[in-house]
This record gives sequence, C-alpha cells and structure tokens, in this order.
Amino acid sequence: MALIEGCKHSLDIHIPADAVAAEIEKVVEKVRAKAHIQGFRPGKAPASIIRSKFMGDIRQEALENLIPKYLDKECEKENLHVVSRPNVKDLHFHEGEAVHFKAEFEVAPEFELKETRGLTVEYAEPVVTEADIDARIEEIRESKAEFVNVDPRPAQDGDHCLVSLRSIEGIEGEPMTQDDINIEIGGKDTFQAFSDALRGAEPGDVHDAEITYPADYAAERLAGKTVKFAVTLNQIRLKEAPELNDDFAKDLGDFQNIAELREEIRKAIFREREFAAQNEAKNKLIDKLVDMHDFPVPEAYVENQIENTVESQMRQWQAQGIDTSKIKLDWTKLKDTQKDKARRDVMASLLLGKLATTESIGVTNEEMDAEVQRIARQKREPVAAARMRMEKDGSLSRIANRIITEKTLNFLFEHAVKEAPTTPPEPAPAE
Repeated sequence: MALIEGCKHSLDIHIPADAVAAEIEKVVEKVRAKAHIQGFRPGKAPASIIRSKFMGDIRQEALENLIPKYLDKECEKENLHVVSRPNVKDLHFHEGEAVHFKAEFEVAPEFELKETRGLTVEYAEPVVTEADIDARIEEIRESKAEFVNVDPRPAQDGDHCLVSLRSIEGIEGEPMTQDDINIEIGGKDTFQAFSDALRGAEPGDVHDAEITYPADYAAERLAGKTVKFAVTLNQIRLKEAPELNDDFAKDLGDFQNIAELREEIRKAIFREREFAAQNEAKNKLIDKLVDMHDFPVPEAYVENQIENTVESQMRQWQAQGIDTSKIKLDWTKLKDTQKDKARRDVMASLLLGKLATTESIGVTNEEMDAEVQRIARQKREPVAAARMRMEKDGSLSRIANRIITEKTLNFLFEHAVKEAPTTPPEPAPAE
C-alpha cells in the first residue's frame, strides 16, 4: 500500500492466473447459454467459437467481476475504508497469465479528537422588554383587524383602497389588468406613485400612476420596468383593529386577562431569541472545533457536499416557483468557489460524528417515534404509513442522523464556557 497524498492511496493488485482462467470459463458458459450462433441451438455452440466471436466482451466482463472482488479483499486486509470510486491504472491482462493493476482511491480520514469540553464562546441570555411585548401584541391586533367600508369621500392617508389596475405603457403585448387590489395610501409597502394617485380621489375616479419596479421584483413581467397604470378607485375602507382588553386576550386562547397574554408572549419571544442566540453560539463552536483540527478531507466528500448544497438550493428555488431548468451551472467554477466552505462543512460533520461516538450520543426509540409522529401529523397520514414510507426512501436514517447532530451540538454548547460578548449586542427588533 502507498499513500499518495492526503486521503488518496494506491494498491498494487495481483489476480492469479488460475482465478482469471476460471472466471473467463464462467463468462464463456454464460455467453454460450444465450448466444445465437448460426447452425447451433442456444447453449450448444462449441466454446472455441464463443471465444473467437466474443472474446473482447468476455475479457471485459471477467475483469469487471474480478477487479472489485480482489480490490475489496486487499482493502479489507489492509483495513482501508474506501470512500471514492477506485481509478484502475497500469492494467496488464494477457491470455493465460495473471492480471496486475494499480488502484488509486480515497479513504476515510483518521484523526484524534481534541478536548471539546470547556471551549469558550460568546453568549448572553436574551432580554425581552415591555416594548417588545407591545410590538408583538400590535402585530396580533393587526392580524385580527377587519376592513370597514366608509361613505364616499376623498381618500386620505391610512385609507385602504380597493382598486382596479390596467397597464397603459411599459409592458409589451396584452395590457396587464388586475381587480380588487388593496392599496394603503401612505403605507410602508405602497409605491409612492400609487399613494399620490389615490390621495384625494373619490370612488369612480381614474388616475394615472407610473411605477418603476426593482430589478429583483417577484413578478418577472414587471421586474426592472417602468410601467404606467390607469388606477380606478372602487371603494374606500378603514382597517379597524380589535380593542386591547381582557376580552381580546380571551379570544386568543386560554387566557383570563391581558396580563396572562403578555406573560405568554414574553415567554414566546424569549424562546425564539434563545433559540437564535444558542444557534449562533453553536455555529461559533463548530468554527472553533474545525479550527482546532487539521486533517485531510477526501475530495469525494467535498464534491458530495457541494452537490448536496446545490440540490438544496434548487429545491428552495422550486418551492418559490422558480423554473430551475433554465438555470445553467458552471460546475467547474462552482466547485472552485464553494470548495473551501464545503471542506470546512465536511470537517465539521466528521468532527461532530467523532464527538457523538466518543461521548456515546445516540438516538432513542422514543425520540424516533416522536419525530415520526410529528411528521405524520404534519402530512396528515397514518403513523404506520409514514414510517413505512420513510423506511423505504431512507428518511429514517436521515432523521436519526439529524437528531444525533442536534444532541451533539447541545452537548458542545452545554459544556462550553459562556463569556459575555465584548461588545453588547444591539437590541433585537420586535418580531
């Protein structure tokens, strides 16, 4: 065995002549049973004729059968965990002789895990202020608000106008028309031109508005274009939020009064911020863990990581309605730009796996059952059917790996020394 570089190894493999001859005979008989030779029934043609007509294919199939078998046997003897497709070189194969070849491949890296308990990380318990709670309650009130029609009058800031839009200029082909569009005059998400066109208008009035859309606008037909619309005001409405009192709290759930609602909202905001803060700390601990170690990573792992990242991004784009078939990827350039990050991601995964093994962190049947039940509820299917589907498509093993990774990260965080941030974090915006 020879170490070439990093995780790449090579082996010189020898297959005895008698083993080669026996394998060729097996393949000859296999071909003979199926071959259609003029003048002979299938399986009755002489072996010499089969050899003369199909020797190239016979030799190829014999090699394809022998090479993996003898390579696996040699790797097992050398205790090598091969993780890449072997590259066969310098193959010597002559009739009646032994086969010699060299196989190059990558193996899983071996490394010693350094001390992971007591790593330092910046972390501060999140703080929830009364203003945060007020902002969250206002969001809830807004979500429960109702639109109330008002008598015809000139529209003003704060009004919610039901309008019809028709494009006049800026769009090729058929004009774009939309009815029952709600526009809030002066709203933070309202284009200024729409507010200007509607301010002072009364139901039935039609005014023009010229809108310049950003290049990354969600509607592809409008992105980056300047479009003039005829805006017809159909109806003026006011948005009325429910009054903030104990009845409002009771309507939201099992709360007796506003005080109980505020306490539950405080806990919810704290949980959200604690989760985000701990995730940030865990990411810092992973970076520190990777920086502490230095070992070679198989290129096969790196390429697989890049492929998984690209596939995940593609799935996200598809979920957003983007036609990914139109996306052209320069795989060579992508590998160059993503290689360093992918290598660190692979190292992190290997280190967390080693830590889980070292600390005997595993997944229990109860944890797996709870996760399967959660997914079944989410997909509205029977638990038994969900489990059967996940066993078939490999989801169960991925779920187990995810749970183990989460528990390992929790172990890393729980045994870390938390230090106050050197610069106080900016107050978190109200969610």
